[in-house]
Amino acid sequence: MDAALMSPPRRLSVPIKNHWGAGRMSVMDFGDPKRPVDLIFSHANGFNAATYRSLLSPLSASLRIWAPDLRGHGGSDLPVFARPKSSWLDHRDDILALIEAIDGPPVVLAGHSMGGTASLLAAAERPDRVSSLVLFDPVIWRRAAVFAFNLPFAHRLMKDIPIARATRRRRPVFDSREQAMAAYRGRGAFKGWPDRVLADYLSEGLVETPDGLTLTATPVWEAANYAAQAHDPWRALRRYPGPIHILKAEHGALTHVPVAPRGLPNVTVEVVAGGGHLFPMTHADVARDALFEAAV
Repeated sequence: MDAALMSPPRRLSVPIKNHWGAGRMSVMDFGDPKRPVDLIFSHANGFNAATYRSLLSPLSASLRIWAPDLRGHGGSDLPVFARPKSSWLDHRDDILALIEAIDGPPVVLAGHSMGGTASLLAAAERPDRVSSLVLFDPVIWRRAAVFAFNLPFAHRLMKDIPIARATRRRRPVFDSREQAMAAYRGRGAFKGWPDRVLADYLSEGLVETPDGLTLTATPVWEAANYAAQAHDPWRALRRYPGPIHILKAEHGALTHVPVAPRGLPNVTVEVVAGGGHLFPMTHADVARDALFEAAV
């Protein structure tokens, strides 16, 4: 395991083209490059693939993992706001394009929060290319809320939800990485994060610009993702026939799938004891075990 942690993942640049706009998706490639890709892991809104380096690196001793920077995040240069932003179907379609770029057997799709939901939506479209799903507190609202979010023009009202308003006020530029570390350490969503995980997030969450070190996921784009809920994860749960393992936060869960969901025999839901929505950062061992069990 220590050797795996010391071996840095490779960086790939994968061309993506769909009706949301063309560009290149930056992908962290963990594990033996000679073996087929076993698992694709997608990050949460506002973060990037590097945030999960310490979670995924130990698995590279046995698995090959692709961890993309989703549209508008990290090192990917896919255009944002090429179309009105009302859902996460752009992230779904980018993951589908990434799957098409892979030769080999079906892969495990995994992800955290928005990345988990986008992976679920993608699996429902191409179940033949997805062997199973491992989802870390994916954003799945109650059925009534999902129905409301999908009503015509509902997305125009969503832009003013509290989390979107707060995110748009987020500080976008720092003088140094040390300043950013000091600003985030132990505060807000970053409470309880190991310094190594926070440093990994900032390693590719900030980029040099004339103004200083600027967030690669701009607050405007992050807020737009929070407000864009006109997709239907419940329909995707019904459509995807393979195994779905959901790990749900004990505190502040954004997954509203019950532990024993009726009518979904292929879905298992496990509550992470003591974990909040960002438990992959604070309870990495639990998340890592779930990924390993699904992919081996």
